[in-house]
Amino acid sequence: MPIEKLAEEETLSLGERAYRRLRSSILQGALAAGARISERGLASALGISAQPVREALRRLEKDGLVVTLPRRGTVVAEIGPERLAELGRIRAALEGVAAALAAERMSEDNLVTLAQLVRQMRAATAAADHEALAECNERFHALVQGATGNLFLIRSLEALDAYDALGRPRALGSTPKELPRVLREHAAILAALKARDATLAEARMRAHVLRSLVANRVPSPAPRR
Repeated sequence: MPIEKLAEEETLSLGERAYRRLRSSILQGALAAGARISERGLASALGISAQPVREALRRLEKDGLVVTLPRRGTVVAEIGPERLAELGRIRAALEGVAAALAAERMSEDNLVTLAQLVRQMRAATAAADHEALAECNERFHALVQGATGNLFLIRSLEALDAYDALGRPRALGSTPKELPRVLREHAAILAALKARDATLAEARMRAHVLRSLVANRVPSPAPRR
């Protein structure tokens, strides 16, 4: 199987480690859409027993990354562009709610950290450093979500991360115009958070996520007839 054996020195539980490794393999394409997954084969490839693999597959099924089909068993899910678009709209709504809650609950220390991230984004934009910008973007959104203190919301967004990773380029800013736009949008979200304006923070975050879907060429869902 195209998957690396787990290192013995890792301290996470076997089930968690197996889940992370399999999730990463699916998102990176090492386990392709439609590929049949053998529980025994995975256990052998990872160098662990079947139980943690079973636990990992249950979590991946909840994430929608694998499915169990009649007469085929467990396979890697095929996720089309319409599904990605629908889930992107859900993520935009949830991230908007997270920004609203963060505006009300975020500590001053967290606001200082967000300001530092925006400064790093500015430097990455000037240097056209897509990878650094992507990393700052992930840290920015994670900090906003964590500031909500709402575990259900945080876990819901974590579950959508997999689909987000499938639908976007590895680095943010696929065109020269996109880089400064990303910077401006994060600076505007930060301003709303600093002002403790929940309504404005929600609107700006939601608009930012929806526009990023367009920038990353995720199509809008087709209207149902």
